[in-house]
Amino acid sequence: MAEERSIEDKTLLVTGGAGFIGSNFIHYILKHYPKCKIINLDKLTYAGNLDNLKDIEDDLRYEFIHGDIRDQELVRKIFERVQGVVHFAAETHVDRSILDAGEFVLTDVYGSFVLFEALKNSDAEFFIHVSTDEVYGSADKGYFKEDDPLCPSSPYAASKAGADRLAYSYCVTYGLPIIIVRPSNNFGPYQYPEKFIPLFVTNALEDKNLPLYGKGTNVRDWLYVEDNCQAIDFVIRRGKTGEAYNIGGDNEVQNITMAHKIVDLLGKPKTLIKFVPDRLGHDRRYALDCQKIHTLGWKPDRDFSEAMATTVRWYKENTDWWQKIKEKSKDFKDFYDKYYRDRK
Repeated sequence: MAEERSIEDKTLLVTGGAGFIGSNFIHYILKHYPKCKIINLDKLTYAGNLDNLKDIEDDLRYEFIHGDIRDQELVRKIFERVQGVVHFAAETHVDRSILDAGEFVLTDVYGSFVLFEALKNSDAEFFIHVSTDEVYGSADKGYFKEDDPLCPSSPYAASKAGADRLAYSYCVTYGLPIIIVRPSNNFGPYQYPEKFIPLFVTNALEDKNLPLYGKGTNVRDWLYVEDNCQAIDFVIRRGKTGEAYNIGGDNEVQNITMAHKIVDLLGKPKTLIKFVPDRLGHDRRYALDCQKIHTLGWKPDRDFSEAMATTVRWYKENTDWWQKIKEKSKDFKDFYDKYYRDRK
């Protein structure tokens, strides 16, 4: 194994750090590496929320820059100040990508290109490109390994696959210190409430319907966000340049089972669950073989049931956080509801 990289005493650029996983990662790094500094570059689109980072906004180790990863001059200047990069910034909601694929290509592919170009002329020691398990497409059986072909089904997954392969090409062509990670579905605090778990939890808290696609038989592997942050930490320190690493939670659950778990945790009736027309191109099952990252010494720590209970409790105790967001996103929800009504 190559010599372990050091994070301590380094300044890291975290793109998209006001989003769900990015904000959790910033909290994780500042907690575990007291001498590490973070620059958070975030455009603050609909999913970026500085409330996620209120508790550290005055921390001298943390700096927020409001900007776009597509801004070449801004990105170039930031790269002059950092020794490492963790790239979360992306459009990530499959439903939105079905309605507006162009923005996903511009942010996920072109935005990543701007970062890779800046990396070529910097002294950064590592660049972690955060991809997704969705780049593989659906698996009826078995588990995807890192060298399996990518076969994305949605515009979102295709844009992430494009950025994933662009990252690899910049590593091979220019010798850049890029490592790719492909996490499974994350859950936990601060997740934007259009996503499956926070949408169902917050709707149930408001005694609203839980809109379940199709028959609810689609399977996802759920990974607690803090475990994902720990895995990325492991990859920074022990991962090999040019490699990709799957990060899974080993918690495969049908969507209908997850819906039942949520209403049970909240003491709500199962009659709140309402089946709606299936999502276009809906992948049936995502499944990762994670042996490669296990050899680095990482495995998920949190018990799934315990992590789910913690997550549900967080949304119960932070109603102000998600109520503000849901009110702002009402226009999109109304538009998407009409879209499905028109398909019936």
